[in-house]
Amino acid sequence: MSDVTLTADRRSETGKGAAGRFRRAGRVPAVVYGLDGGSVPVTVDAHELQHALARGVNSLITLRIDGTEQLTMARQVQRNPLKGTLLHVDFVRVRADQTVTAEVALHLEGEAEGAKRGGLLEQMLFSVSVEAKPGDIPAAIAHDVSAMEMGDQLYVRDLAVPAGVEIRNDPDELVAQVSVPRGMAAGAEEGAEGEAGEGEGGEAAAGGGGGGEEPGGAD
Repeated sequence: MSDVTLTADRRSETGKGAAGRFRRAGRVPAVVYGLDGGSVPVTVDAHELQHALARGVNSLITLRIDGTEQLTMARQVQRNPLKGTLLHVDFVRVRADQTVTAEVALHLEGEAEGAKRGGLLEQMLFSVSVEAKPGDIPAAIAHDVSAMEMGDQLYVRDLAVPAGVEIRNDPDELVAQVSVPRGMAAGAEEGAEGEAGEGEGGEAAAGGGGGGEEPGGAD
């Protein structure tokens, strides 16, 4: 089971007016659904729910409704964009022995070697979809990018996940890369062109010298 148990009270009132009254009373409107159990409108204590969600959005939460306990995961967490207070939450019923799909945050750790040399570490993917049993879903997936050089790319297939966890994203999806800044790339190209030009000039001078010697030899 979960580490957190919350008491959820059934509610008969719905709509914006009722939701506002619940929030002012320190309760968060919510709905519980899934596993063919029907949809049940409820409210939960705002402070207790905030504490439970602080463990991670994929945390297991046991809801006690009418004396019975239901294992759930929070989904569609709505917050006030200015205050950050909870407005509404969907709870999905889950079973501990059945896999579920969840969105997991992706964190890049360390400083890329290429970034130390002037490159730019760009992260394209900030979360991945995983499938696992509820208790096996990680709070986040971390990957150390310290060894990445300029021009290196990190793909979904390169990510390591705990046993029992499967990433659902395309293995060839780009996660991050260390790109070469335009100014640095242009400088490298100009340097290469300059070196090539010097080599060509040297060959021409040598050829010209050789051509000048032939008439002299004929004389």
